[in-house]
Amino acid sequence: MSRFRGQWVNALLFVGCLGWAGGLASCNSSSTTGTLGDWTKGSSLDGVARTGASSFVIGSIAYVGTGIDSDNNRLTDFWAFDPARNAWTQKATYAGVGRYYGVGFATSTKGYIGTGVNTNGDRLKDFYEYDPSANTWKKIADFGGSARRNATAFSINNVGYVGTGFDGNFVKDMWSYNPTTAAWTQAASYGGDKRVGAVSFVIDGKAYMGTGNNNGTSLRDWWMFDPTQNLWTQKLQFTTDQAAIARSYAVGFAISGKGYIVTGNGTTVWQYDPATDLWATLGVFEGADRQYAQGFAIGNKGYVTTGGSSSRYDDLWVFDPATVQNTDAF
Repeated sequence: MSRFRGQWVNALLFVGCLGWAGGLASCNSSSTTGTLGDWTKGSSLDGVARTGASSFVIGSIAYVGTGIDSDNNRLTDFWAFDPARNAWTQKATYAGVGRYYGVGFATSTKGYIGTGVNTNGDRLKDFYEYDPSANTWKKIADFGGSARRNATAFSINNVGYVGTGFDGNFVKDMWSYNPTTAAWTQAASYGGDKRVGAVSFVIDGKAYMGTGNNNGTSLRDWWMFDPTQNLWTQKLQFTTDQAAIARSYAVGFAISGKGYIVTGNGTTVWQYDPATDLWATLGVFEGADRQYAQGFAIGNKGYVTTGGSSSRYDDLWVFDPATVQNTDAF
């Protein structure tokens, strides 16, 4: 997808955008009142406030743990959030050393957390598997790539993927983990530049990934990964000026066939529609802007929790893309 096409589409959408009517996918500027996409505050994490945690979702339960607290302690506690009860439950302590800036992904029955940075500042490549039915952790094969921090992870068809990040240099390699063979295999490298702090989400068996930065330069390219072809394809980049949409260490999640990017140096909520390859805005995040948060979707709701740079957060925010948000209050 060329940059010229992205600029042309943006100009066309601006001319044709006359308020919210006409469809979110055809307009990438939101109204100040009555915008779809509302946030409510959920139950705060029972554990200490933290940033740089890791998370995954199995079924209808989210799991969040590790990270670094306000005293710079590297954490190993681990928590489950049940949206049906709006409640957190402490689970078995993470089996690896305390860490932050790691990654997590899940299959239909197991969760995985690895990489990151330990108390000594060493980058890590160890990985551990969590079994929610037994509430136990076990060590698996070390990550197939180099030890790193701020990588990106997702899973498709019960295979996990981990890549990009910083291992002393910015990297763009991608690796897959197959729980059946208990082995890591190198996949096609990410299609864009090397980066840290990217986001990803999965829709209909394909991953979508982008944002982040490379040596301090904010990136807005966007790519789709098809695991059946082991192929990355470039899609439409963000369609407003780069200064307004720069995102690093944001969160991404998918709901009902559309993807969302939240936080990471900005409160605007961005929606991506893979059917049209277009971006739209859905109001604003109502919590404090932050980086290094955790984001996930359960059912038709999105969730953002923890994070922060100089601050540490333990709040939980719930996003409903089908509810009207009144932004006059902001």
